Parts: sequence; C-alpha cells; structure tokens
Amino acid sequence: MKTILIANPKGGSGKTTLSVNIAGYLANQGQRVAMLDLDRQKSATLWASSRPADLPEITTLESVKGEDCLLDSLVIDSPAGLHGKNLVYALKLAEKIVVPISPSLFDLSASRDFLQTLSEEKEVRNGRCQIGVVGMRMNARTRAALALENFLADSKLPILAYLRETQVYVNAAFEGKSLFDLPSYLAIRELEQWDFLLNWLEKD
Repeated sequence: MKTILIANPKGGSGKTTLSVNIAGYLANQGQRVAMLDLDRQKSATLWASSRPADLPEITTLESVKGEDCLLDSLVIDSPAGLHGKNLVYALKLAEKIVVPISPSLFDLSASRDFLQTLSEEKEVRNGRCQIGVVGMRMNARTRAALALENFLADSKLPILAYLRETQVYVNAAFEGKSLFDLPSYLAIRELEQWDFLLNWLEKD
C-alpha cells in the first residue's frame, strides 16, 4: 500500500482540496483507495460520504490497522497544527508527503518552519519519505509563484504544481467529485496543471 500524506500546519492552506482530488485521481486509475481524515472538521469525510455511487469508490478509515492488505493507496488529510508525536506517526506511515503552500507572507513563514521540522525527522533524513510542494491558488509565472520559487531555492524540494484558484474545485466538491470525475472539457486547464504532480506521485 502506498501512503500519501498531505500536510501543512497552517489552516486554509488547501490540504483537503489536494487530498480529495488525489484520492479521486487514484480511484479513477482503478486503485482501491481510502482516506484517513485526521482533521477535526472532517471535510474529507463529508466529501467522501456525498460521493455518487456510480463513481469509483473511495472509502474512509478511522485508522490504518489491518487495512494495508486491502488497499492500493491511502491518502491522509492531516489537521492544522500537525506536530510532535502525531507528525512522527504520520511520517512513519507516509512514502510521499505533499505540502500545499498558499501565496501569503504568513503561509510562507509557517511553511518554512514546518519544512525545517520535516527535514530533521528520522523518516525524512533516512530517505524513506519524499517531499514535494504544491503552490495553491496561484498561477505559474506570477509574482506569487516567483516568491515560492525563491522561498524554496535552497531546499532542493520540487514544486510539483501550481494550482490556480477556480470554482471548478468548489463545484466538484459540492457533488462529492474530484477533477478526475468530471468530463474533461469542464476542467481542461486544471487537469494540465496536475500532470507533473501525478507523475511524481506514481514514481517509486
């Protein structure tokens, strides 16, 4: 089972948006997918419960005990303020860590501290976890994207995608859908922005 952790200690960074769309993509690839929703608001759980029955199934778990043999992929939507023992536990499970960062001074500051904490954790130092960053609510070749690139210049972490702010994500979520459940003509531009991120997720 491959486990993907979506994490950033700051609320409103886009963790759940990334989580449900990554889960939607994997399910549409024919994988057996589950989500572990650690956020108190349980937004990912609500999304999964409203998912139409005719779409590829995505289950939700209370824990991962005894489930690994039944799944191909697990997506963990982590809470704001993830740190300490909870962070260590999540890192022990994860093979891929996706860190969403929004274009503001406060998000960059909080993310800097979090990325430093990640780099010092045993699972990351041993190379068992791979980390990538996603620019949320920003377009490439903008001032916000340049700020993110400068911010990450010394970290050697890849920027996996720039995902622009659009109602496509909002409207799909209301229906329990991801981008990958929509007719392609409704999300052509958005789907193109995911290409590099999806290739990174699929690599061992």
